[in-house]
Amino acid sequence: MKYLVLMYADPAATEAMTAAERAEVFRRHEALHRDLEATGEMLNGAGLAVPRDTETIRWHGEGSAPTTTDGPLMDSTDHLTAYYVIDCATPERAREIAERVLDFHVVAVEVRPVHDSFGMGET
Repeated sequence: MKYLVLMYADPAATEAMTAAERAEVFRRHEALHRDLEATGEMLNGAGLAVPRDTETIRWHGEGSAPTTTDGPLMDSTDHLTAYYVIDCATPERAREIAERVLDFHVVAVEVRPVHDSFGMGET
């Protein structure tokens, strides 16, 4: 089953990280990437730009023009900072992987099953 692992952090805390803290975050994620690539569970992943570099586009119904606003969809202290797409056997394994990214930087992780509805088949 495929899962989306959504990582959330406080952008102010992210920007305030020391070089040593940033290096530790990268070290931990690189180790996780290696482990998941070795097991074939890593499909994709990326870090995201800070919320101030985000635009939100809204649809307002048939015949209406979309509107664009600066910033993320939701006003929140914690924002989506990165994601992984993983393919693993059980929800418990997905949670186990997600727990490895929790730290002083990533303060919350959402694990969401991916419904493969675009003709790519089930795994």
